[in-house]
Amino acid sequence: MNFVYISPQFPKTNWEFCDRLKQNGVTVLGIADVEYDELDEKLKNALTEYYRVSSLENYDEVLKAVGYFTFKYGKIDWLESNNEYWLEQDAKLRTDFNITTGIKTDKIQNIKEKSAMKSSYKKGGISTAAYHMVSTLPEARKFIKEVGYPVVVKPDNGVGASNTYRIRNDEELENFYRNVPAVPYIMEEYVFGDLVSYDAIVDAEGNPIFETGITWEPTIMDIVNEGLDLYYYVRKQLPPELIDAGRRTIKGFGVKSRFVHMEFFKLLEDRKGLGKKGDYIGLEVNMRPAGGYTPSMYNYANNTDVYQIWADMVTYGKIVNASLNEDMERNFCIYVSRRDEKNYRHSDEEVLGRYGDAILMYERMPDLYSAAMGNRMYTAKFKDKEVMDEFIKFVHETV
Repeated sequence: MNFVYISPQFPKTNWEFCDRLKQNGVTVLGIADVEYDELDEKLKNALTEYYRVSSLENYDEVLKAVGYFTFKYGKIDWLESNNEYWLEQDAKLRTDFNITTGIKTDKIQNIKEKSAMKSSYKKGGISTAAYHMVSTLPEARKFIKEVGYPVVVKPDNGVGASNTYRIRNDEELENFYRNVPAVPYIMEEYVFGDLVSYDAIVDAEGNPIFETGITWEPTIMDIVNEGLDLYYYVRKQLPPELIDAGRRTIKGFGVKSRFVHMEFFKLLEDRKGLGKKGDYIGLEVNMRPAGGYTPSMYNYANNTDVYQIWADMVTYGKIVNASLNEDMERNFCIYVSRRDEKNYRHSDEEVLGRYGDAILMYERMPDLYSAAMGNRMYTAKFKDKEVMDEFIKFVHETV
């Protein structure tokens, strides 16, 4: 099997996906825009061959690289980046080389444009927030008259919470329309709910072979816009209602042969047109693993190896070499951030001294992630939520 991996060096978790493919006997062919000598040794060992382009943004160069691999190794069976930024390019390359194991250009907008996602959620029987495509101020006022303040505006095709804003009143609405972005924007009614996710590895028949999920506090939008401290954790166990919502969403979107990260709001109150308190409302889907080190957090929480589960799905269509370890105890696995500009009561040395046995990772985040993920992070696991909550308070307490 020939697998072309786009940007195998970033994020770091991509190294692990490549490694497990190699262990399954797959020919792993990497394309990126960094020098070969800059690659981690583990990644070098996983790649059969590496092709450097001057920029991954240059489609002609990447096309040429895939063409070279096709000439040398034969037909490409899979092509993937597992990276939101490159999903559209991945789809175009699959289309141009007739790679049938992933999303092609005729389907990509259904998973990239938030407005287009609405119909797929509906197919799965999942409610979503009422929306309006940003056009004129009078049209916005009509929409807000129906749903009320606050509303949320965001790029229709965007990554994460970048350039996403909450509009609370007429003054903020008018300010937004004074400098309306050039790209298409969507305006949605504000949903009062807890932000959670359903994450899964889905086989070629559309069935999840691994399931887990995340809870955030506060929301990513508020973290980015207000510079708040972030924490989020992988759940010890998913509620049956969230599992049901996630599986119905997979069917609604027709997901096959992918690692997915699907975000929902759990309603904190009854909302006319949306549902009852406790219902799960579709926010957006991401047809790739959650960002940063979250895939490794899935492992810590579930005592498994999601990189191997994914590689088994790719190679065999089912779990062969991975273990789900169903008889082992689950944990909460949490990510807690810190920001350089804040003065925390407890030093890093104090945190490590008090919680060292629970801490799995402590390092600086790449600047690219800092707005959403903070500048420094701790990742830790706990059996009890009460102890985890104490850890959050200890790390985030400021002077």
